Amino acid sequence: MVQEYIIEELNHGRKVIDFMNFKYFAFVSSVILLCTCLSIIFIKKFDWGIDFTGGTVIEMTLEKEPNLNILRHAIKQSGYNNIVLQKFGNNHDIIIRIASIQTLNNKIIFIVKQAVQGSVLIKRIEYIGPSIGKEMIQTGSIAILVALFCILFYLGYRFEWRLAIGSIIALIHDVIITLGVLSLFNIEIDRTIIASLMSVIGYSLNDSIVISDRIRENFQNIIYGKPYDIINVSLTQTLQRTIITSAITIAAIFILYIFGGAMLHSFSLTMLIGVTIGTISSIYVASSLALQLGIKREHIVLSKVEKEGANLF
Repeated sequence: MVQEYIIEELNHGRKVIDFMNFKYFAFVSSVILLCTCLSIIFIKKFDWGIDFTGGTVIEMTLEKEPNLNILRHAIKQSGYNNIVLQKFGNNHDIIIRIASIQTLNNKIIFIVKQAVQGSVLIKRIEYIGPSIGKEMIQTGSIAILVALFCILFYLGYRFEWRLAIGSIIALIHDVIITLGVLSLFNIEIDRTIIASLMSVIGYSLNDSIVISDRIRENFQNIIYGKPYDIINVSLTQTLQRTIITSAITIAAIFILYIFGGAMLHSFSLTMLIGVTIGTISSIYVASSLALQLGIKREHIVLSKVEKEGANLF
């Protein structure tokens, strides 16, 4: 009873949620989920898009509004199985992505004309070689690694290395689980997925920074109370903000998924998975790991700086 009273006093009389009471269950669940996702990635691999494997991108305008299902079926019947067919701009503009770099313009035009029974105007044709795809994989991986290193350096300087390590592991945790889901459902990996993963990292990082800043502030302002209690207080104080921010973000992404068209489905789905996992990991990975690493008040609290001009008189 005394301990509960002290915890409530730390939170200005409001009831404090004991988040850290479930940290071991959260750790076990995260480890199982990570191992499962890594196994899925190792077994099923990724469905790399044309941006990485090489292929042909054809943009065309049709006289009549096409039925994409009929058009897709007609192209697949001609022997092109690995295709992506999307509307672009308006109902008469489409983009066809085919995993082939052969010169097939006339054949594709003929197939499309037969399917839609109208004229076809080619607006753009691009060929992407496999060598460009490999280079994009390397540069994308390097970009993510450099971003994680910069984040680690910033958080270590801005807060404390225990909080920094917890936040970085939480970010890696979010990315691996998101990639595992993409691999499980054979979602094609393209440039929009890379951009979405970077956005997930940014969102999860923002959540971790807000919580870490409140933890640091409470360690500085509260001169009594165990780290276990102070972290619970900090998570409780930021809970309302976390729920509101995540709910609004998920709602916006869900609307984008429904009304954004086929070109944004993969992007919005990746964001939806990443934001959901990131919200949980900022509580039960970043903060819990900092506590397990032995964070204490003396690790964060700095010596008070004398007021400006105090030595002038």
